[in-house]
Amino acid sequence: MKSHRNVSPRQEALAERNLYTALAALQSAEECRAFLRDLCTPAEIQAMADRWSVVEFLQRGLPYREIHRLTGVSVTTIGRVARFLAGGNGGYAVAVRRVGKEVSPHG
Repeated sequence: MKSHRNVSPRQEALAERNLYTALAALQSAEECRAFLRDLCTPAEIQAMADRWSVVEFLQRGLPYREIHRLTGVSVTTIGRVARFLAGGNGGYAVAVRRVGKEVSPHG
């Protein structure tokens, strides 16, 4: 998380936790869309959407270059998503499971 002057690490952690709580309180895709459109720039939303779109292709075992060709997402970003899908914090796996996408044995 970006560090702000005059803000303690504890305050930063609380602000981050409050953001997660707000996201968890949203009850539909429409509510989440409205919240993220208020919170984020269009470029930030597009970057997150790009990363999420890569997950399905990675699970199907497509090569990075093919995923890049299909999505326009950089190979570097695809690699980052692959690393976190395989060994990150488990967030991709939880989201994949809950939206009903099949998780590959590689991830």
